[in-house]
Amino acid sequence: MRPPHVLPPTPRKAGPATAAADPTSPPPAPAAPAPRPAPSAGYRRALAAHQEVAASPRVDPAITEAVERQTAAMRELSRRAFPEPDVEVPEDAPTPIEQVRAQRRRQAAATEATALRRARAERAGAIAPSVPHPRQVAGEVA
Repeated sequence: MRPPHVLPPTPRKAGPATAAADPTSPPPAPAAPAPRPAPSAGYRRALAAHQEVAASPRVDPAITEAVERQTAAMRELSRRAFPEPDVEVPEDAPTPIEQVRAQRRRQAAATEATALRRARAERAGAIAPSVPHPRQVAGEVA
C-alpha cells in the first residue's frame, strides 16, 4: 500500500486569513457599521397602522365573565380546603416552631440536670454506678 501523496503549499496573495496567521502584521481595523437609511413613508404608515390595531385589545365579554366565574370557584374551593383558623393569635405570641424549640431546650436542661445529680451521687458512693466498671464485670475488684 502506498502512502498518500501530499502536495506542496502554493504561493498565495496575502488576504485576511493569511494576515491573521502572521503574528508580525497589525490586526485589521474593525469595520464601521453602515449607516441605516431612514425608513420610508410607507413603512412608517404601516407601522402606525399595526400599532393602532395591536394596541386595542379585543376582549370577548363572555370570556371575561367565564374567567371571573372560574376564579371565584377556585377561591371558594381553596377556602373550603384550607380554612382560616378562627383563633386570633396576638402578634407577640411565639410561633409553633419557637414553642417546640423552647420545650426541647427545657427537656434537654432537665435531662442534663438529672444526669449531673446521678454522676455526683455515683462519685460520692451514695448509689451503685449505672454502668459497671469493666473489671467488675470480669469478676475482679477495682
